[in-house]
Amino acid sequence: MKKYCFLFILLLISITEIAAQNVNFVIQSPSSTVKGAQIQLRYILTGGEGSDIQIPDDIKGFDRLFGPSTSQVYSSSTINGKTTSESNMTFTYVLMANAEGTFTLPAATVKVNGRNYKSGTAQIKVLPPDKNAQPQQPGRQPQVITQSSTGGNVSPDDAFIRAIFSKTKVKEQEAVVVTFRFYTVLNIRNVGKIQFPEFEGFMTEDFEMQTNQQLTAEHYKGRNYMAVDVKKTLLFPQRSGKITIPSGTMEIVFEVASGRKVQTFFGPQDVMTEAKKVLRTSPVTVDISPLPVQDKPTNFSGAVGSFTFTPSITAQKIKANDAVTIKLNITGTGNLKLIKNPEVKFPKDFETYDPQVKNDYKITENGLSGTKSIEYMFIPRYPGKFTIPPIEFSYFDTKTNTYKTVSSPSYELDVDKDPNAGKNVSTSYSNQKELEVDQDIRYIKTGDYSFKDPKNFFVGSLPYILWYLIPLLLFITFSIIYRKQIKANADIALTRTKKANKVATKRLKLAKQYLQTQKKDSFYEEILRAVWGYLSDKLTIPVADLNRENIEAELLKYGVDESLIRTFIEILDTGEFARYAPSESGHAMDDLYNNTVEAIGKMESTINKIKQ
Repeated sequence: MKKYCFLFILLLISITEIAAQNVNFVIQSPSSTVKGAQIQLRYILTGGEGSDIQIPDDIKGFDRLFGPSTSQVYSSSTINGKTTSESNMTFTYVLMANAEGTFTLPAATVKVNGRNYKSGTAQIKVLPPDKNAQPQQPGRQPQVITQSSTGGNVSPDDAFIRAIFSKTKVKEQEAVVVTFRFYTVLNIRNVGKIQFPEFEGFMTEDFEMQTNQQLTAEHYKGRNYMAVDVKKTLLFPQRSGKITIPSGTMEIVFEVASGRKVQTFFGPQDVMTEAKKVLRTSPVTVDISPLPVQDKPTNFSGAVGSFTFTPSITAQKIKANDAVTIKLNITGTGNLKLIKNPEVKFPKDFETYDPQVKNDYKITENGLSGTKSIEYMFIPRYPGKFTIPPIEFSYFDTKTNTYKTVSSPSYELDVDKDPNAGKNVSTSYSNQKELEVDQDIRYIKTGDYSFKDPKNFFVGSLPYILWYLIPLLLFITFSIIYRKQIKANADIALTRTKKANKVATKRLKLAKQYLQTQKKDSFYEEILRAVWGYLSDKLTIPVADLNRENIEAELLKYGVDESLIRTFIEILDTGEFARYAPSESGHAMDDLYNNTVEAIGKMESTINKIKQ
């Protein structure tokens, strides 16, 4: 009897545990609000009926106005004859923000079947009121975002893009982060061409940006915006001086008020329209100072950042012809990718191999963080005692602005005789050693001999004259060709025009590969790059300044037929539209590719005829 009672208790405990595993209690709140605004804080319980919910009375940054109000929803479903039911309970509180800043909304506890469950916490950002918001009326919530764009135009204060640098004064090889952040108070209808500047003079590493990023509220210059980071790049300056980063552009279609109103059941309503706007970042100059020359170590490896140096060796007591590995781990944050390998001075009787390098790092705000591992493998070929001197690693510490040098200990190697040395075991290295001349007796030369007439002199002969004449002629020819090349390269516009077709052809080949593999986004992007780049090179107009109006005007100056101009415009429109279309047939992609190839070919023929 006791046995059955025990089993029954175990069964009840198991059922209770299974039920408990299906209970879920979570917090739900907005990610941002405005000071003086009210929000709804919800705690959602699934898998049971709860009671006696508890949250702190004093919530930092908020006044508790009301709550909790409880609502419950039951749902059931039948799948393959099996019916399941679910119960959701929502506990809602009304809070009002009374301070600016970032706050943590507290966890709540609820009781289900005699057990307590605790939710998580949530972060919320409270922004200052918008300077452009209307004066608050009793019973009305403060506005998070207001807009001033009307009449189909986009105000510069309603939408813009910023290039945000973590710092603008750095040293060579010191990491700096640039973030391209988009701000808007308008609804977005479509996103067109996005072009980021080239970072000439920098080594770059791009941060991985999440797809389908959500816009978040941000207060900037007295206004509240919805903002999102479009691109984030880690830069390492490769030379000193002042380098100006040019503008980046984004082409966006916004929804704005047209300035007209219509009367509806709810009163006058604005009539909305579309407005296209090209947003540009302001150029930013980065002041890069050189690394100090004073106290610079002779073995400085180019490392800039904060690092630790960990050396190790696999063995120090070995036999001849056994392989040994020295491993150097450089760990820290900085320009890990650009660090040169420290020099290891091996005894001359060692057979050495090229080092094996492994980089394991991630991109951070302060640079590349991780470990660079360098493995040196070598083989002692003869017995004896050998010494490998200390291996030094020097770097510039950005925290203290000084050079630092760390080193490994010296490694004493005790090499015993190879037990297989007398068993006809040979290596390529030992064979090379046998051919070294260390004694007075040398190998006797064998083979045929050749004799020369002692009266036959080389000086004054024809080969002697040609020896001087041919280099002179080659030098003169090279000088003439070089001068012509310098003259041709001086005309940058002419050089770009000549190479326009070659560059476009290379991009079209890449687009063809994307077409064959049905990579739609990459195909259309490469087609647009080919056409925009070709027109930019031919017309000697920067891509950022090109638009459909000045393309048509410039091509007409060249005497290009209007039908061919329309073809180019249609290709650009089709490519821009297709990148954001839900789907596109392979036949349409083939037609666009063929039309692009044909249009560029006709343009080349037209311009060549005009030049003739």
